[in-house]
Amino acid sequence: MKTINGIPQIGFGTWKRRGDEAYRTVLAALEAGYRHIDTAQAYGNEAEVGRALADCGLSRDEIFVTTKVWIDNYGEDAFRKSVEESFEKLGGAEIDLLLLHWPGRADGPAFEDYIGRLADVHDAGLAKRIGVSNFTRGLMDRAAGLLGDRKIAANQVECHVFHQNRLVADYCDSHGIAFTAYSPLAQGKIAGEPTLKAIGAAHGVSEGEIALAFLMAEGHVVIPTSSKPQRVKSNLAAADIELSQDEIGRLRALDKGERLIDPEWAPDWD
Repeated sequence: MKTINGIPQIGFGTWKRRGDEAYRTVLAALEAGYRHIDTAQAYGNEAEVGRALADCGLSRDEIFVTTKVWIDNYGEDAFRKSVEESFEKLGGAEIDLLLLHWPGRADGPAFEDYIGRLADVHDAGLAKRIGVSNFTRGLMDRAAGLLGDRKIAANQVECHVFHQNRLVADYCDSHGIAFTAYSPLAQGKIAGEPTLKAIGAAHGVSEGEIALAFLMAEGHVVIPTSSKPQRVKSNLAAADIELSQDEIGRLRALDKGERLIDPEWAPDWD
């Protein structure tokens, strides 16, 4: 499996997977061949993910695990404690990639303070790599300046054929930051889209596999999720699809800036 900054290019996302479903779907993903699992404090499933990691029969160093610090935990009294709790829930092994889930709230801890806390937990050996999520180019610049020689390994942002996030993707590419696409299947909105369907028919695969293959061809990490075993497998198989330059051009033309995730605490997007 190709990696970007040491991150396997396709991972299994666990957003909206709770309780036993989270446990079962992560086990199924690992059995299917995924070696990158993405979770977060805010998903409420780190313990179930950790249980699946313990029960899957693979050694922990064979699996890359990403988790994220929730914005309510950015304060001095909560940041490190929350990361230590994530560390324990996920099996007590160094977290492969620890992200800030969002830029902090305007009325919350100062940017400089929570970036410093991210650096501290990295230096303490709780996380092998650190990064950000939902950060703009300007915020990545500010964070890099504060982190010094500590590398921003990844920025995880919404990206799919209808919202290709070119400005941020290009910034990440030019700064050696892995660009990780969440909601890479546009939360199901790709189903039936004519261009995806036609290219899929030419390859004998679904619209979803083409949507994922496109993002990977663009050099992005992708973290699709599904509760359906067959879809879990077909999403992973998308890594083997080779698209022509003509097909990539047709898929680039689907971009219409359609953002699906935009909560009230979101930054001023690029």
